[in-house]
Amino acid sequence: MDRTRYFLAWTMQLLIKNLIIKASLFSIVLLLASAAAAQQSAPPRQDPEAIRKVVEHFLRVQSAGLPGQVGINASTLDSRTNLAACTAPEAFLPPGSRVWGRTTVGVRCLAPVSWTVYIPATVKVVADYLTTAAPLAQGQLVAAQHLLKARGDLTQLPAGILTDASQALGRTLAMSLPAGAPLRNDALRVQAAVLQGQTVRLSSSGAGFRISAEAKALNNAAEGQIVQARTASGQVVSGVAKNGGVVEVTY
Repeated sequence: MDRTRYFLAWTMQLLIKNLIIKASLFSIVLLLASAAAAQQSAPPRQDPEAIRKVVEHFLRVQSAGLPGQVGINASTLDSRTNLAACTAPEAFLPPGSRVWGRTTVGVRCLAPVSWTVYIPATVKVVADYLTTAAPLAQGQLVAAQHLLKARGDLTQLPAGILTDASQALGRTLAMSLPAGAPLRNDALRVQAAVLQGQTVRLSSSGAGFRISAEAKALNNAAEGQIVQARTASGQVVSGVAKNGGVVEVTY
C-alpha cells in the first residue's frame, strides 16, 4: 500500500513538473511572437550614419569654390535619437551659419514624416596665404619682395586673408605691419591713380581723331574708377582714371 501511494505521489509530481515546463515554454513562445509582431508593425528608424553622409555631401558641394584643400568632418547623430526613416533627407544652412570652420548644418525630413535635426560639423581649408617678408610701414607700396607665402588652415586666421600676390601688388599699406604678419585685405588700399586737385590730362579718341587737354581732378580715383575733372573753360567731364594722371573720356 505504501508503495502504491509513493508511486502515485511521484507520478503526480512528474506531471506537475511537465505542466510547468510546458507552460514556461508556451510563455516564451508567446513573448517571442509578440516581440516579432511589434517589430514588424513598428516603422523603420532613420540610420544616423545616413544623416552624417547627407551633411558631408552638402558641405562638400557648398565649399567647392573655396581655395586650397578642403577637409570636412560631420558629427554622427546620437544613436539614442529615435527618428522615423526619411526617404529624402534635405540638408540646409541655418541662419547665421556658414561653410567655414566650426558650423552647424540642419537636416530636415518632409516625407513620410516631418522632423528636423542639427548636426555640428567642421570645415577646414588648408591653403597658401600671404605674409609680410619684413616690417612694412603705413603708406608703403607693396612689391613682390615684401611678400612671403605660408600654409595653414584659413578658417583659423582672421577674415580677409589674401591668398594670391596679385591681390596685394601695387597697393599701399593702410597700417604698419611687422614681419611675418598675415596680410589681410583691410590692411591694404588701392593706390590712387588720380588725386583730387591734381592736374590731369584728358584723353579722348575715336575714328580718325585724338583730343588731349588739361583739367583739374575733382575727386580721388584708383585706376579704372570714374573721376570727374573741370576743364579750363569750367566744363565738368567724367572719365576713367588711368595711372600717370590720365583720364580717358568717351563721348
